[in-house]
Amino acid sequence: MDPNALPVSSVTPEIGQLSAPAPSRILFVGNSYFYYNDSLHNHVQRMVAEAGLIERRDLTYKSATIGGAMLSDHPIDHLLDPDNLRVSEPFQTVIMQGISSAALTPERRANFASTAADYAQRVRAAGGEPVLYMTPAYVPPHAQYRPDMISEIASLYIATGNEIDALVIPVGLAFEEAYRRRPDIVLHKAFDGSHPSLLGTYLAAATVFASIYESSPVGNGYDYFGAVSEADALFLQSVADETVREFYGRD
Repeated sequence: MDPNALPVSSVTPEIGQLSAPAPSRILFVGNSYFYYNDSLHNHVQRMVAEAGLIERRDLTYKSATIGGAMLSDHPIDHLLDPDNLRVSEPFQTVIMQGISSAALTPERRANFASTAADYAQRVRAAGGEPVLYMTPAYVPPHAQYRPDMISEIASLYIATGNEIDALVIPVGLAFEEAYRRRPDIVLHKAFDGSHPSLLGTYLAAATVFASIYESSPVGNGYDYFGAVSEADALFLQSVADETVREFYGRD
């Protein structure tokens, strides 16, 4: 990958992998960016099973989402109690996502950073490891679209991740790289330029997969039951793999 292809950020990620690799119990905490298109957690789970990393029956993924929510809107203590979600053991990994506009004002940046720090402590106290999910930038026709939005998002998530010693999943950067390589691809819903299309969710899932499991998604046979073409799947898998390797400095 051309290193000049990714947006420039004033900070670089200090955490490049989970301290407890290959988690089988993961909680996703976010909003509609997660639950669109049959929910991100389902796609990641199927990729993991398809890759043969962990048997499907041994995977426990849960997704707690609120439409239009900021991270601070979530009752994190309730969610972290496994009994409340009918899970037999505590979650090993908790992936947290802020509102899509979290980076656009000083007040929202501060709210996200302070909430992430607070929730990270609570996740660790419950026996888990906190992870941040970097959201994609808006595209036209969204009213708040601006070309440099991804740099604002990346700097917020990376700086926050470094502050709380949490892995950051570079989904937003993967979207940028896919658009750079194929400007015609549609990764957002055309009606709002914000929510992911099915291909956007597939790219996000491949990026989560590569980040969390340190395994390349390239060649993974999961295609959402034939809904994602072989060519699109391979392209998005390759973008996810190369973006993750570049972001973390992995070989």
